[in-house]
Amino acid sequence: MTKNKYVSATEKWLESIVIGLNLCPFAKREWVKNRVRLQLSKASTTADLLQGLTREIILLDEHKSIETTLLIHPFVLTEFYDYNQFLADADNLLIELDRDGIYQIASMHPHYQFTGTTAEDLENYTNRSPYPLLHLIREDSIEVAINNYKDADKIPQKNIELLESMGFKKIQSMLKSCKQ
Repeated sequence: MTKNKYVSATEKWLESIVIGLNLCPFAKREWVKNRVRLQLSKASTTADLLQGLTREIILLDEHKSIETTLLIHPFVLTEFYDYNQFLADADNLLIELDRDGIYQIASMHPHYQFTGTTAEDLENYTNRSPYPLLHLIREDSIEVAINNYKDADKIPQKNIELLESMGFKKIQSMLKSCKQ
């Protein structure tokens, strides 16, 4: 698929925020090795999105050289509440396909908000992306990465402290610039 504005923005976000700020210390290695798949979904319904997610799961099964997939879906689940509700359907799909424990789905959204936070809380920006996306991750790879990374349990707090040191305007500007 030719790059378009959705894929380009997601790529820029990965490079400048996720990898650039080292929010995910495991991402750079896979990105450099070209093992991250960025796939645009043209789904406009949740049913279509589930079909696309199924295709990506099957593709990961068949292509071990792809470590992880970011399924970008800018035309459906643009409201965070709806997106958050859909995550149960996505997890149920893993169970239905007998892939629970093989893959997990990480959630990223432009309006991501952790429970118990306000929309402006900087910690939400650890999971904010230019467009809604579903991140399919191989569970065995996560285990290896975590086991080989000192203090993996401290990553979330380190990320929050980094974003707080940068300030709201700076991180908001960085995220916005990914779409330009």
